[in-house]
Amino acid sequence: MTAAWRRRGPLVAVWAAFLLAHAAATALGWLWPNQPMGDTYLVYQPWTELALTGQEIMGVTADWVYPPLALAPMLLARCLVWFSSYSLAWAVLVTILDAVAFAILVRRGASRARLAAGWFWAVFVLALGPIGIFRLDAITVPIAAIGLLIAGSRPQVAGVLVGAATWIKVWPAALVVALVVALRRRVDVIIGGVVVSAVIAAVVALAGGAEHLFGFVFTQSERGLQVESAAATPFLFGTAGATVYYDREILTYQVAGPGVDAVAAAMGPLMAAAVLAICGLGIWRVRTGSPLVRVLPPLALALVVALIVCNKVGSPQFQSWLIAPLVAWIAWDRARAIGPAMLALVIAALTHLVYPVIYHLVLQADIVAIAALAARNVLVVLLGAWAVARLARTPTTL
Repeated sequence: MTAAWRRRGPLVAVWAAFLLAHAAATALGWLWPNQPMGDTYLVYQPWTELALTGQEIMGVTADWVYPPLALAPMLLARCLVWFSSYSLAWAVLVTILDAVAFAILVRRGASRARLAAGWFWAVFVLALGPIGIFRLDAITVPIAAIGLLIAGSRPQVAGVLVGAATWIKVWPAALVVALVVALRRRVDVIIGGVVVSAVIAAVVALAGGAEHLFGFVFTQSERGLQVESAAATPFLFGTAGATVYYDREILTYQVAGPGVDAVAAAMGPLMAAAVLAICGLGIWRVRTGSPLVRVLPPLALALVVALIVCNKVGSPQFQSWLIAPLVAWIAWDRARAIGPAMLALVIAALTHLVYPVIYHLVLQADIVAIAALAARNVLVVLLGAWAVARLARTPTTL
């Protein structure tokens, strides 16, 4: 083995694993049952065609379940004219964006911690499967990851990136909060986020869509308790005689029965309380002198998990949100991140099993399938508790 290969081999290997993982996850979209890539050709592509033909621009001429910038990657995938399949074009777009973030993560392969973070990302993509590719969340993950990775050196750019990701899918708002809490240059983060938000709002308003700018907030508030959500788990085991039904307006399976509406209504206040409590803990650790690299990753992870657990929507692609805080944590503090990272891989694998592999059995109330879903949800809660515990135990200068 030459000296050059010993120096470059690990970097080549992790890049190969990363690209192969994306290729495998993409291929599984065509092989697994239950339409794991259905959103691309059943939802995103029709929305794109409506916009291109001038019939309706979602988020501009009509209220939408997503923030208005979500239409941009859908249109961009449509512009990849080399691919006859919109789904394949979408997968290529996701892979390109992931590769950009991955290059920023692993750099030239000189850091073992960053290489370890790269291996984690590659394995996570394979473990989570096609749901981590063929959903809108896949566009936001690399943008959010870059934002976290450069936050210490370029907080204003991080604010722009994470702010823009939030206007595609709301979950990166958790990372915005984490950056504002943990960084000394938090004003720069806020400025970046305000600037990108102002630009997006101005474009939508000039296009005549001011009244629909925040339509996604009201549309999401009308949703019921989704089957995969943590809060729905007891009902799937037969509590209160609950049943599963398909909501044709939201295009998802939800739970109905006595007490379901009350639980769904409680999720919003519970999420707000959890986020405030985690932020309070983060502020306390920052004020007592805990270093950024010890505070930001577990804080970001805890907030992301709070958004997953305290959510009446429990779509399987939500687990892809774990990538951004965990790759940053491994890159900055590998020894303390390895445990949560391994747990996250188990969560990803269980999510892959539940959807799409045995999702039809979940809907049929098969006890083994429901047990697998319940185990996944319990592990996500444990991951959040682990992050909170790490945050509470960060070192201080007091």
